[in-house]
Amino acid sequence: QLQLVESGGGLVQPGGSLRLSCAASGFTLDYYAIGWFRQAPGKEREGVSYISSHGASTNYADSVKGRFTISRDNAKKMVYLQMNSLKAEDTAVYYCAASKFWYGSAWKGRSFDYWGQGTQVTVSS
Repeated sequence: QLQLVESGGGLVQPGGSLRLSCAASGFTLDYYAIGWFRQAPGKEREGVSYISSHGASTNYADSVKGRFTISRDNAKKMVYLQMNSLKAEDTAVYYCAASKFWYGSAWKGRSFDYWGQGTQVTVSS
């Protein structure tokens, strides 16, 4: 069964850090680029970060550049999102998604093949 499962969300104070994980099963992760997206209550889903199939290329939303880092370990079938210097506006449900094609810098509006169920991140004092 093809699956993406996110974990690592939780409650953190402003300025704190979290590392989200995305575990893939049922398909060959090496063939897919992976994106992290988030959706806050009452807002549209937005792209956060994107990594190519072997990690050579990455993209970030302007709002997270310098604070978030995406990485992957294909041998472990895992993709990570390290989030530092968290702000209240980072509060959202975070999703990982897989795309068979590498969209490059135009990734945010593109179609992704598989999605996880999401993990809640809340940044609050």
